[in-house]
Amino acid sequence: MLGIPRRYSHFIYAVLQSGITTSVASMIASVPFVSDQTFLEHWFGAWAASWAVMLPVVLFAAPLLRRLTLVLTTED
Repeated sequence: MLGIPRRYSHFIYAVLQSGITTSVASMIASVPFVSDQTFLEHWFGAWAASWAVMLPVVLFAAPLLRRLTLVLTTED
């Protein structure tokens, strides 16, 4: 394991969540390039660009989303 302190877990979560989400979305968007044999090239380029944009968005949006979730829900 990397031994990253737990106080940084929200950063790790943001990296993983944005990486997975953008990977799937860019893969779907790159499907038309399968017939051209350029799928991987287009997918990787689209994924890298979208991850670079989404990672900061997720990092800054997460605290707001956590608070909003608490407002919209009640305890069981």
